[in-house]
Amino acid sequence: MADSERQNLQNTCDELIRRQDSLLIASRSAGGAVAISYAPYVRDDAGFYIFVSELAQHTQNLLAQPRASILFIEPEADAGNPFARRRLTFDCRVREIGKNHVDYAPKLDAMAAKFGDIVGVLRTLPDFHLLLLQPQTGQFVAGFGKAFNVDGLGCLQ
Repeated sequence: MADSERQNLQNTCDELIRRQDSLLIASRSAGGAVAISYAPYVRDDAGFYIFVSELAQHTQNLLAQPRASILFIEPEADAGNPFARRRLTFDCRVREIGKNHVDYAPKLDAMAAKFGDIVGVLRTLPDFHLLLLQPQTGQFVAGFGKAFNVDGLGCLQ
């Protein structure tokens, strides 16, 4: 593959993440039941941070089974073909960031800057947990016959 084609694909992959404020999460309960949900996120080089309530099934799952798959997918309205929507999936480890951890306040401040005053309200609720979804490996699908492995940062391999 030519360098320019590879760079265009990388830009498309990066843009897929940048254009979305939330990610889709697949998780598994301790009993093996699978659940899918979503959460708003902020990102840094370590991964994707979500602030979620333990009342939600996905939070219970992620705390009990610290693995998840996350998905970013092209909106249907933007896709040329619903069978070939651009998408990026990551297999992730999950780690809770405790309230006393050095990253806790800065990550929630970043969420507040991105999502507004609601984050300040959520910070006061005792059932909310800050979780870091750390991508290990992934796959970017750019269309029919165009699937590429990516590393934990989303860089095409």
